[in-house]
Amino acid sequence: MNYNNLCEFINNNFADSAEIQYNADMKKLTTFRIGGPCDLAVFPKTREAFIEIIGYIRENSIKYVVIGNGSNVIFCDEGYNGVVVVTTQLKEYSFDGELLICDAGAPLTQIAVNAVRQGYEGYAFACGIPGSIGGAVYMNAGAYEGEIADILVYSEYYDPSSGEVQRIDAPLHEFSYRHSSYMGTDKIILRAAFKLVKAKDPSSCISLMEEHIKARKEKQPLEYPSAGSIFKRYPGYFTAKLIDEAGLKGYSVGGAQVSEKHAGFIVNRGGATARDVYELIDIIKKTIFEREGINIECEVRYID
Repeated sequence: MNYNNLCEFINNNFADSAEIQYNADMKKLTTFRIGGPCDLAVFPKTREAFIEIIGYIRENSIKYVVIGNGSNVIFCDEGYNGVVVVTTQLKEYSFDGELLICDAGAPLTQIAVNAVRQGYEGYAFACGIPGSIGGAVYMNAGAYEGEIADILVYSEYYDPSSGEVQRIDAPLHEFSYRHSSYMGTDKIILRAAFKLVKAKDPSSCISLMEEHIKARKEKQPLEYPSAGSIFKRYPGYFTAKLIDEAGLKGYSVGGAQVSEKHAGFIVNRGGATARDVYELIDIIKKTIFEREGINIECEVRYID
């Protein structure tokens, strides 16, 4: 597809507030370091540019996808025939009274660590989660018995179908385990606000944060590229434990391997392809079904 008109629109209207990259390597834009090139990557730097560019793309029926830090996605080996809109330049955040207000592309870990260090409670669970704010709200990210639903006050989104920007309060997100009301819609998260509660004992929050960060380093394969935890937790089971007990820890397909450190992760040991990963995922799912009679579900999105 010819993207000259789109690029001309961006250059004429947002030359200083958006970047364009042809044939962007998705290996460099995802934490798994997997995937072929996309036709065009766009990096808006302002909310206005983001909304207007998405609007133009939609009006002209251009295939597109929006990603943040690329921590929970896998792009196919052949690449993406469309436009990838990347929100990582939309990273402003501010402490405003009793609210912490963050742009969608702001890094969750950086924000959580900052909040803890300023003496606010409820953020330690997020220290170390590699995603962006938008992705975290979208999937109700969580760890160590905490989740986004615990701290969110409201989010703002752009609805490309109506062209409107709306705000919804936390209860309307229909949060559940790794789920929000954004899933299955075209709505694009622009911003989120989180509650700020001063800790009675700030030092205990710092200690808890440090414990979580230490645990991640000790128990998770942070030395290899990955998309984080590959499967959702099945009710009543610890998925990583099931995979371990099935003897699959360390099992490899091509460059993709079930982590030897944490069986809930698939890591890229070098040169892994999306095909390797999905063949390995199929083996894991079939093995667990044969042993336990349950269907475990992927947490990671596949984009082709």
